[in-house]
Amino acid sequence: MHSSDEINVEKTMSLAARAAAIFSQLDQEHTDRIVRAVYEAGFKNRVRLAKMAHEETGIGKWQDKVLKNVIATQLVYEDIKNDKTVGVVSEDRDRGIVEIAQPLGPIFAIIPVTNPTSTVLFKILIALKTRNPLIIRPHRNAAACSSEAARICYEAALSEDAPEDCIQWVGEMSREQTKTMMGHKDLALVLATGGPGLVRAAYSSGTPAIGVGAGNVPVFIDRSADIPFAVEQILISKTFDNGTVCASEQAIVVEKAIEADVVAAMQARHGYFLSEDESKRLEPVVFDREKKNMAAAIVGKSAVEIARRADITVPEDTQLLVAPQTGIGDEYPLSCEILAPVLAFYSAQDFEQAVNLCIDLNFHGGIGHTASIFANDEDVVRQFATLMNAGRVVVNTPSSQGGVGGVFNTLRPSFTLGCGTGGKNITTDNITVKHLLNIQRIARRRVNERFARFDTNLYFDERLDAAAVESLFNRNR
Repeated sequence: MHSSDEINVEKTMSLAARAAAIFSQLDQEHTDRIVRAVYEAGFKNRVRLAKMAHEETGIGKWQDKVLKNVIATQLVYEDIKNDKTVGVVSEDRDRGIVEIAQPLGPIFAIIPVTNPTSTVLFKILIALKTRNPLIIRPHRNAAACSSEAARICYEAALSEDAPEDCIQWVGEMSREQTKTMMGHKDLALVLATGGPGLVRAAYSSGTPAIGVGAGNVPVFIDRSADIPFAVEQILISKTFDNGTVCASEQAIVVEKAIEADVVAAMQARHGYFLSEDESKRLEPVVFDREKKNMAAAIVGKSAVEIARRADITVPEDTQLLVAPQTGIGDEYPLSCEILAPVLAFYSAQDFEQAVNLCIDLNFHGGIGHTASIFANDEDVVRQFATLMNAGRVVVNTPSSQGGVGGVFNTLRPSFTLGCGTGGKNITTDNITVKHLLNIQRIARRRVNERFARFDTNLYFDERLDAAAVESLFNRNR
């Protein structure tokens, strides 16, 4: 590890490049032994790392951070362990195409304060599985726990003869050092999970980057849904680690016809509905109007603690603060992404208006990320999903755990969720090993017989349009 006053970008990159050269020579069996050892070490320390993260950051619940560490180790390992990531990974004899997996090279991994140990464990596993050295840049408010997670993994990797410096972690870096690292000629990829500023910097660095986007997740409860079940699942999700998963619900949208039933179900599960005056008092506590972003001080705090800071009296067993809203946009701060147990609430006249509200919420800071629906009418689900610009549309599922994947669905478990071009990302996938490989293709000679038999002189006849040429071409079948 390099402490903050010892960070030397050139030295760090030199070590990573050397590790990459050695790593590229390992076979699949050796690679898998390293990954297995790292998984076991990370899993063994799941509780200690969770407690460290909670103590250092003051965010969320340590018990839920344990489950995050379980997803990042056990579920990720189970998902990737049988993937071929070395040498020939596929062969199509008919087409004459052989695919060979090659590592990318050194990866710079930016870690968020909300998931400071689980993201480290996850990124290390997928990087080592693909034989890519990793340089970890923790959040300054979670440096100790992220570094400890990295150290545990590194020692486990070395125990199976992994290359030295295959995992490095750095202390606090200046903005200039971070920029220099991201733009270094020997860096292969920036894997950026963090705030919008860092993600933008990664994309403008000149180095290939995989980033994430904000998740202003709308959840629509359709009249065909099992309402008590839907409310239970939303509470499971939004209270998980006090709402710190970017795929957590941010606003509930219901039709007028079932509004009273939804409200009653939420109140029965200790959801507190704010009055208009209480909502106004809450706004400056949870949202920074100057920065146009959630207030950092309330991220991952409990509903009771947030209410206290807003001078709102709520029962001590309150799990969720619910704020009825009449609009969406900057003038309605509670319609924005807030990583805490706070939910906006909208009532619509009909399905069409409800979907339009969800679309507006999605476009107000969450394009491409995740949308949620509770419905038992498949036509409604399909119609809703078709209209949403979301990489993940989770159905009858807690959105936090549903977006991350591997718990309530078969999405690949991941702590880096792509948001597609809408979120200024290259993919809508849950990022995993396939995104950290270069695939070479051996293409053997296979003559297109139809093209070979076709009279190519016809292409020079300007009288023939595409339909005529296609007709003639098809005669050569």
